[in-house]
Parts: sequence; C-alpha cells; structure tokens
Amino acid sequence: MNFQFADADFDPFTLSLPTQDPIPLICDSPHSGVIYPKDFGSCLPASILRSGEDTYVDELWQALPGVGACLLAANFPRSYIDPNREIDDIDINMLAEPWTSALHPSEKTRLGHGLIWRLARKQAIYDRKLEAAEVENRIASYHQPYHAALTQQIDAAYARFGGIWHLNLHSMPANSYEVLEIESDTPLADFVLGDRDGVTCDPALIETIEEFLVGRGYTVARNDPFKGVALIARIGRPDENRHSLQIEVNRKLYMDEDTYEKSSGFNALQESLSRLSAHVAQFVRECI
Repeated sequence: MNFQFADADFDPFTLSLPTQDPIPLICDSPHSGVIYPKDFGSCLPASILRSGEDTYVDELWQALPGVGACLLAANFPRSYIDPNREIDDIDINMLAEPWTSALHPSEKTRLGHGLIWRLARKQAIYDRKLEAAEVENRIASYHQPYHAALTQQIDAAYARFGGIWHLNLHSMPANSYEVLEIESDTPLADFVLGDRDGVTCDPALIETIEEFLVGRGYTVARNDPFKGVALIARIGRPDENRHSLQIEVNRKLYMDEDTYEKSSGFNALQESLSRLSAHVAQFVRECI
C-alpha cells in the first residue's frame, strides 16, 4: 500500500488470514499504516511526519499467512494514534480541555510518542491544542477496532488450540538510541527481540528466533533498546500458554530513511523473514 492522505474514511486495519491449515500464530504490525486520516490536522510536511511509520513491515512479513499464521496490519499511522499504547497514555498538555478520566502518561509520552504523538523527529506535530472529542474519535474509530480484531484472533486461536504465540512486528530507526535519549557505545543490532526482560513468552520462542537470525548472519539483541510496550505486556502471559514477543528490525537493512524508498537489501531481508516465518510456524506446531 502506498502512502496517501485520505479524502474519505477507510478501514482501520487489514487482516490477512491463513491460506493453509491454521496454527495459533497470531502476528500484528501496528505501525506500518500509511493512510493519513483527513482530520489529522498536523502542521508538519509528510517527509517528517512519516518518520514514525514502520514502513513496509507488513510487506516484509507477507509470507506469514502462507505458513498458517494470521497477520493484522494497521492502515492508519501511529503518529495519528498509536495502537501500541494504552488509551490513558496521553499528554494532558496537548489537550484544549480537561480529559474525563484519569491519565497515566508513560515515558513514551515524555519522549513525545504517547497514545497521540506530540513530536516527529523532535519537531512539533501540531500548532494547536487537540479537542477531547478528536482524541475520543481516534480511539473509537482506530485504536479500539484494531485491538478488537487482534483480540478476536487471539481468543479464537486460544479456544481452539489451548495456547497462542504472538509476534508483534516493528522496525526501528538506525538512530534509535538517540531517539530514545539513551547513551550507548553499542551499535544498534539488526534485530531487537523484546520480551519485557523475560516475562512475556516462553524463553524457547525467543531462543529459536535468535538462533535462526544469527545463523543467517544478522546481529541480534534482547530488550536493548526496545523491551516491548502495551501490546505484548497485555497479551504475554506464559503461565497461561499465551506467548508474546516483539521483533524490531533495523530500517537500514531495507530502506532509505530519508526518502522512504526500499533499498537494495529489501528482497534479501524479505526472503530471510519468509524463512523465519516457516521456522517459527514449525516451532509452534511442535508446541501444540
């Protein structure tokens, strides 16, 4: 799907169902949306605003339905509303009026990347305050439908198989440490696997993915600098056989971060992730 500013309403997500025997492997790309709602009202040019996209992540993982998994992908951009945040993760200073319930802004909000983004590449997204009704509409029209669709797939798989394995799929800018205001002498890895420091999935899941990627020549880090946020925190309950893992891929591997065009490395990375999809699917089959 190509980037566009919408002149009409659109579906908040695309759900790709398994094209062969289903397995309880539920995958989602919450930040790959490239359709910008007509009521966004940002003051930034698209060249800056798009920096929040996980551009092409859903395409990189397009093999998933063919191995029995489902793939849910947001169509709206995370800078408009972020489905990987809780609905009370709001910066009160962005609002033109009081919010009607208690807010619990996180560190992401401090960085300008809460439920409603304040900054893109450290530039203000709005030159105005947002009305509460605007934010409520974004929650009702985009955030809640996305979560409802993901929950439906997870609950159905769990009811059928007695367990689920969830992959939360992302990309990360090559300057992620700088964006997160973290001083580090460690180069950003090609992949970062996040399980919130070991609490959201069976260690065997992260181990099998790490071993596969290292075997194909990629560098892999765990929880550094991304541990996972709202989605895997909500879904990952390994004691109930609900396993959730965040996978971040370094954008330098497959795209130009200034032009948002695919680079020469795109096809090779897509092939690696197609093979990884089959590898994880086999792992899941052996677990059920």
